[in-house]
Amino acid sequence: MDKDKEMSEKEDKVTEDLVDKQESGVQADEDQREEATEKTPVNEADAEQSEEEDQEEEGVDYNNYDKPQLLKALKEIVSQQHFIKSDALVQEIKNHYEEYYQKEKDLALQQFIAEGGEEEGFDYRGLDEDREFFATYQQFKDKRHQQIKELERSKEKNAQEKNQILDRLRGLVDGEETTNSIETIKKIQEEWKRIGPVPHNQNKNLWASYNALMDRFYDNRSIYFELKELDRKKNLESKLELCEKAEALSEQEDIKEAIKSLNDLHEDFKHIGPVPREEQEALWQRFKGASDAIYNKRKAYYDSQKEVFKANQDLKVKLIEKLDAFKAFKAEKIRDWNTKTKEILAIQKEWEAIGPVPRESGKEINKTFWGLFKQFFQHKNQFFKELDEVRHQNKEKAEKLIADAESHLESTDWKETSNHLIQLQKEWKELGPLPEKFRDSLYGRFKKACDTFFDNRRSANKETNKAFEENLAAKEAVCAQITAEAADKEGSSPENLEALIQQYNEIGFVPRKNMKDISAKFNDAVNTYLSQLDLEGESKDDFLFRLNLNKLQADPNSNKVLNKKEHGIRKQISDLENNITLWRNNLEFFASSKTADKLKDQFEEKIDKAEQEVDKLKKKLSIIREF
Repeated sequence: MDKDKEMSEKEDKVTEDLVDKQESGVQADEDQREEATEKTPVNEADAEQSEEEDQEEEGVDYNNYDKPQLLKALKEIVSQQHFIKSDALVQEIKNHYEEYYQKEKDLALQQFIAEGGEEEGFDYRGLDEDREFFATYQQFKDKRHQQIKELERSKEKNAQEKNQILDRLRGLVDGEETTNSIETIKKIQEEWKRIGPVPHNQNKNLWASYNALMDRFYDNRSIYFELKELDRKKNLESKLELCEKAEALSEQEDIKEAIKSLNDLHEDFKHIGPVPREEQEALWQRFKGASDAIYNKRKAYYDSQKEVFKANQDLKVKLIEKLDAFKAFKAEKIRDWNTKTKEILAIQKEWEAIGPVPRESGKEINKTFWGLFKQFFQHKNQFFKELDEVRHQNKEKAEKLIADAESHLESTDWKETSNHLIQLQKEWKELGPLPEKFRDSLYGRFKKACDTFFDNRRSANKETNKAFEENLAAKEAVCAQITAEAADKEGSSPENLEALIQQYNEIGFVPRKNMKDISAKFNDAVNTYLSQLDLEGESKDDFLFRLNLNKLQADPNSNKVLNKKEHGIRKQISDLENNITLWRNNLEFFASSKTADKLKDQFEEKIDKAEQEVDKLKKKLSIIREF
């Protein structure tokens, strides 16, 4: 604006130089020349300067705006159609909005990672509000670009029109004087006023030519001086009317609307022609005073908000102190980090709900708060990076468990494989966290491998259970046959009983739930049969021992039981033979006496019984070998 003022002053000087060169001794002509170059350019510069100061004072501290407020402010600017001069404000709004947008994007990324995602797969689309803001910003850019093009075209066109007006004005100045000349010059002035801005490099020359030609016109029209004075008075009336309108604006409650209206009045004021010299300064001071009253009212409004801003500052300082307690927070569990994150975000909502603070402290307060805010999430991000490493290691362990489980898909060793898979399942439960991206697929593969084996086992068990039921029926039939033959004393014999027991043992397994019942029924039947047999002495013992061995064959662990029994018998034989050897050695020490003979007889009796017992045990060993 200082450049525009300087340009106007130079144009004024050019005009004054041209006027001084005119030869005229008539005082009226001098007044006309001065009138042609009075404060019109100066007033224009003053008005533009006032307008610029108004724009500066109208500046808003967008540091305290939230996203909805920034979007609303952008829409208001777009709706006002002042795309070129509003560019700096729009860029400031965009910078603040992108700061919020980036923060939300960072939070979304951290949440995505916290839920198991990986940064490479993160795609942030933002909110509908974000898309609306950037669409509106793009709309502003497009319209501004179009407006610049149109303005440049318009300026060139305006320059052509003003040059045409200058040609007409030269013709009027150089032509013969007529009574209609003053009307023509007024029309030219109106046309000149209506024409908008021209290219900057042409503006100075156009104004200089225009003012010089107008000066020459009024020099040549001394006879129309009185008409010019009337015109000045008419201009005075118009400007007085503008002063009244400016003064009335002080009653308007909407400061923003009042400032806008005042700018329009300044625009009209600078395009109205000259007024009587004696009224010029007082008129301008009145108009300027009315303008200053509006500016002071606006300043008072902003001053009245200082206490509110200070109270907001105190609230934000308390939130900073509250947030400061989180800067050293560390935890080992996701739950703890999520709990603290909720608390942090709650503080952020409180912060955003508080209004603006004084401009001089706003930047530092925001920097402190968001610095602590970022520090917490940096620590949280570090935790999840370390957690990702653990998850990666667990993923490798999981893949090994899956490979192990899948290697047993076709196994028919139901018991051994079942125990092994159950152990793998326990290890899976103790794995710890897995990457969110692979967790479901890994578990699905592991579960499928285990389920496939157990499904196969269940299918096989169905067939086995059917066979077990058939075995149960066969064993019950044998038990019934043993009981029936036991009632026939003439037909019963040890050989028949052994054959029936052998037949019973050859039948396979029965359902687990029926094992105890069928075993008890079998023992009862055998005992009943035995009670009918007429067995005595050693033959009875051998038969019963053989019978027990036959019954043991029905046990799934019969080989193990027989080995254990054989081992026990061998140990008994070994112990008895050792005792016999010891007792025989002791006999050699007995002297000839009645007491010694008695003890000797007792030892010989013990040796005899031991030898008989060894013979029985050896016979049992021979019987065991038959099985």
